[in-house]
Amino acid sequence: MSPRRSAIDAQATRSKIIEAAVAMASKEGLEGVTIGRLALELKMSKAGILGHFGTKESLQLATFDAAVESMRHQVPDKVGALPAGRDRLLRLCDAWISYLEAQQAAAGGCLLIAAAAEFEGRPGAVRTAVLSASNGWHALLTGEIQAAIETGELPADTDVTQLVFELNGVALSANQAIQLHRDRAAGERARRAVHKIIPDSEETGARPTRTPTRRSRAQVRGR
Repeated sequence: MSPRRSAIDAQATRSKIIEAAVAMASKEGLEGVTIGRLALELKMSKAGILGHFGTKESLQLATFDAAVESMRHQVPDKVGALPAGRDRLLRLCDAWISYLEAQQAAAGGCLLIAAAAEFEGRPGAVRTAVLSASNGWHALLTGEIQAAIETGELPADTDVTQLVFELNGVALSANQAIQLHRDRAAGERARRAVHKIIPDSEETGARPTRTPTRRSRAQVRGR
C-alpha cells in the first residue's frame, strides 16, 4: 500500500471513530465516551483506537471539536453571506434554535450545551476547549448585535452584554424544554422570545443610518 493510500485510510478511520464518539457523547456526555465502548461498537481493537488519539482526553477533545465544527456549519455559516444587521442577527438565532431542535432527532441532545454543564467545574484541557468555544460564540453574538447597532437597526444605547446573556438564556431554556420535557412547541416559543428580546426599529424608534455591509465567512466563523 502506498504511503498516500495509507494516510487516506487512516484519516477515514479516524473520522469514523470521531463520528461514533460524537453520537455517543451526545447521548451520554463526553465522559461516557470510552475506548472500550468505541472499540466494541466499531469492531476495532482498543490499541487501534488509541493509535489515533493516544489518550481518552485527546479523544474527548477531538470529539468536542467535531461538534463545534458541525455547529458552525449548521448555524453561522448559514447566515455569513447575508448583510450585517438585525435581520442577520435574527436569522442567526433562528438557525441556532433549528440546530437545537435537530439535535434531539439526530443525536439525542446538544453536545456543546451538555459538555458545558459536564465540565464547567472541572479543570483541564477539555474545560479549556469548552470555555474557548463558548467565548467564541459569545463574541460572534456580540459582533452581530454591534453590527445591528451600527446600521441603526438597534438603539445606540443597547446593552450588548445583557442582550447576549438573554439570548443564551433563551437557547438554554429551549434546549431543556426540547430534551427534558419533549416540548414540541419549544422551538417556536424560543423564536417568539428572541423577537421580544430583539425589537424591531419601529418599536424602538431606531432608524437605519447606512446600508448594512457584508462580513466575511472567516469573521462569522471566528472562535
